[in-house]
Amino acid sequence: MNKIKLEIAGEISLSTDPGSTMRKWREIFGISQVELANYLNITVSTISDYEGNRRKSPGSAIIRRFVNSLFDIDLKKGGLISRKLTENEKTTNDFFEVHEFARSIKLSDFISLIDGKIHTNKELIDSKKIYGYTLIDSIKTILEMPFSYFTSLYGNISERVFLFTGVSTGRSPLVVVRVSPNKPSAVVLHGVEKIDKLALKISEREQIPIISTKMSINEIKEKLNSI
Repeated sequence: MNKIKLEIAGEISLSTDPGSTMRKWREIFGISQVELANYLNITVSTISDYEGNRRKSPGSAIIRRFVNSLFDIDLKKGGLISRKLTENEKTTNDFFEVHEFARSIKLSDFISLIDGKIHTNKELIDSKKIYGYTLIDSIKTILEMPFSYFTSLYGNISERVFLFTGVSTGRSPLVVVRVSPNKPSAVVLHGVEKIDKLALKISEREQIPIISTKMSINEIKEKLNSI
């Protein structure tokens, strides 16, 4: 549930039209402005002003209260929308896990944390900042995942690392990245002994560093999920 809340909050924060995004989510939950205003103990006109962008963009505290209130009100009504959103989350988790950081970190620091080895575009690792990572089961993703899920790989922001598991040479993951309209900041190949030459060429052309690591996935999660 917290992951879904973060995604909604992130969408509002990053939106060029935060008021419309807030209205969209209120309507998805089927909650009226009056219901929301009563729950938050504010006036209906305040809700209307935010949704109409007549107030300055909401800060993180306001967005957090807004998102929590949607779920709280929904749960009091039986939690239908919350369950639907959770079901969608479980479906994507069959293929990948999206993790957002509370703060940005340098790609070079990310590499150090996972005891990684940089193979391409070494000159970029100090200038790139990342805001999260996506842990991807490469075999399931390439063979089974519906195409409509691909945009969800990027979570709230594309400045992130794709960490692929179950890879042999890295060719397939880099081909997927090559044809994708959006690009991650870097790619990590887990447990790879020798990286495919085509994968290296794609990496250099796209300016996406390739990193390898043999650290266990559990240890990687422990280190990264505390950021």
